[in-house]
Amino acid sequence: MADRQAIFGGTEAPPTHLALDPDVLRRFLGPRLPGMDGAIEAVKFKGGQSNPTYRLEGPGARYVLRRKPPGTLVATAHQIDREYRVIAALHAAGIPVPRPWLYCADESVIGSEFYIAECVEGRVFWEADAPGMTPADRATLYAGMNAVLARIHALDVDAIGLSDLGRREGYTARNLARWSDIYRKSALVPIPDMDWLIAELPKRLPPEGPSSFIHGDYGLYNLIVHPDEPRVLAVLDWEMATIGDPLVDLAHHARPWWDIPDPNGSATSIRDADRAALGIPEMGDYLASYAGHRGIALPDMRFHLAFAQFRYGAMVQGILKRAVDGTASSRVMLHRQERVPQIARMACETLG
Repeated sequence: MADRQAIFGGTEAPPTHLALDPDVLRRFLGPRLPGMDGAIEAVKFKGGQSNPTYRLEGPGARYVLRRKPPGTLVATAHQIDREYRVIAALHAAGIPVPRPWLYCADESVIGSEFYIAECVEGRVFWEADAPGMTPADRATLYAGMNAVLARIHALDVDAIGLSDLGRREGYTARNLARWSDIYRKSALVPIPDMDWLIAELPKRLPPEGPSSFIHGDYGLYNLIVHPDEPRVLAVLDWEMATIGDPLVDLAHHARPWWDIPDPNGSATSIRDADRAALGIPEMGDYLASYAGHRGIALPDMRFHLAFAQFRYGAMVQGILKRAVDGTASSRVMLHRQERVPQIARMACETLG
């Protein structure tokens, strides 16, 4: 069984093309940030492959630097300026995110745009069963994770200045069309179940409900947990944040309950785990808890879960295609082609 914590947790020396010049950092950051007026060491976090992320250690402080990858990129991807704007608004609104310090659009400094944020000290769990925790602490952590997501979805986008982040209508239909197109362009082998889902899901679109601010990839792996307590200190990776259907966001967040376990380490799944012994709630209870925080009644979630599963299959297929093309951003390839038809079959069964 692959150890996801070892693969994605902690830091490493950055590869040559992502290395940061410590003298350049000192000259730029010294006058701008407290505690950085001397020698600076930069190590790269193993996770966060889409936008390389580093811990900076200065003589009097630690910060995190998150950058756009160098080189030619897809025009709408890696929008570091947008992510910085989001976390600045969320920090001001009291959502637990790292404090933003500065954004730099000048690519001549390190070779691409970047921003600096607070370095929040704590734990990141790359496994959904939160290894090393007691059942009571896991229960508390899952309850806190649930409550924070409900707070995010309850935000007033007008009040926090993010009303222009995305269109308020038609999110699910647009997102479904987008991922269907991505899958078609990424397909390496025929998968009839994916073709069936592309045809069937648009016919099953539920009536559109209220839109909200959504994270896009909310999960335990994108949270910093207090070093000693089962408490969420910060939510990370706001690259995909937008305005959309909160139930799609919730269904994607529920992935550990429905994802297929994989000994290769591509999945962080509790589907086959003894959840009661771990202190982790059943998915139905977890979703009901979220609804209670929001003060809403959940509809039948089969469409939302099936769509989240289809989209996940398309994401995996896209990663596999980039690996074949030699354009994958991560050094670590855990996904295998046989996963995609397995995920597609699950989505078909969920949709019914």
